[in-house]
Amino acid sequence: MRSKLSRRFVVLDRDGTLIIDKDYLSNPKEVEFIPGAAAALRRFQEMGLGIVVITNQSGIARGFFSLEQLQRVHEHLNSLLNQEGVKLDGMYFCPHLPKDDCNCRKPGTGLIRQAAQDLGFNPEEAFILGDKNSDIELGKRIGAVAILLRTGYGEKTEQEKRIAPDYVCDNLEQAADLIFSLLNKTSSTHKAH
Repeated sequence: MRSKLSRRFVVLDRDGTLIIDKDYLSNPKEVEFIPGAAAALRRFQEMGLGIVVITNQSGIARGFFSLEQLQRVHEHLNSLLNQEGVKLDGMYFCPHLPKDDCNCRKPGTGLIRQAAQDLGFNPEEAFILGDKNSDIELGKRIGAVAILLRTGYGEKTEQEKRIAPDYVCDNLEQAADLIFSLLNKTSSTHKAH
């Protein structure tokens, strides 16, 4: 049953899902979309979905870049998205190391719970998209639809077969097609009752 909360959300990983993974990206000029990614985000908006990015950024704890550098990267990313007609509802990051055992580092559910609280959506009704096991495991832990993308580390993740995603797509554009059909299936089942 659909909750009384607002619209459904797409929760995206950043590196290897939305933008090309450039190990510990710290220079805004190096932000580069995966081909078709911005168009896919526009489609999500047209479907009435909210869009949130949740990303592990341990480069801060490792001393590879500062919080200010990360903020500049995200400001530039948002600016590029705005030029494409896309507005993110939120961007959340974990600055910690894997060994810090925090609740915000994916697959921990801290950041998605924070985003859901801030933006008023049910995380169990979200679509979680990413290229790593941590993204898929986050989706499974929260009870959302987990979609593995073959971009970034996705092909390697798929071969590892550690955690089974609900769906596998080649890229964000294919994921947009999938989500469109899943939403249409849901709305036609509700109409049938």
